[in-house]
Amino acid sequence: MEPVTLTTDRLVLRPVGPHDTDAVYAAAQDPDIQRWTTIPSPYLPEHARGFTEQIAPEGWATASMYTFGVFLPDGALTGMLSLTMRTLGTAEVGFWAAKEHRGRGYTTEATLTAARWAFTHLAVDRVEWRAEVGNTASRAVAQHAGFTLEGTLRSAINNKGVRRDCWIASLLPSDLGLPSAAPYLPTPGYMS
Repeated sequence: MEPVTLTTDRLVLRPVGPHDTDAVYAAAQDPDIQRWTTIPSPYLPEHARGFTEQIAPEGWATASMYTFGVFLPDGALTGMLSLTMRTLGTAEVGFWAAKEHRGRGYTTEATLTAARWAFTHLAVDRVEWRAEVGNTASRAVAQHAGFTLEGTLRSAINNKGVRRDCWIASLLPSDLGLPSAAPYLPTPGYMS
């Protein structure tokens, strides 16, 4: 798929490339990003180069992972967001926020923007969010974006060689007032 750029009143979500390597490297030095995400730790310049020059572009080319840098209109990197295709009609959202840009709602706004795009352009009917139990900042973003917490999966994340429990939540097109690509038959009497 050809990469796309998405915009909001405050943000530009665009594919990253070699010109973003230094900004990605600098932001990823934050110990919280290295602790709570699966990026390498320590995060070296070659990791940033591999991400911006190979991993992110290849995800777009193979339609397996759609990675957006989340930028302010002035070009400042506020974070990173990816939609990884897991199964037919299901994408998993992953994100991190640069330390100096946290607490302003940018990641929530980017998550909703990317989810709307996935629902309307990728035939995605479910966006999943997963985070290691204890990552309360990521959980707050998911909750602010309207995800429904579905539970805890035991030993479901491998972070730097250690199996960890994770929370899981989902967002459906109907949560955003959008139609589904495929019919959805909810369980009778199920309360979210």
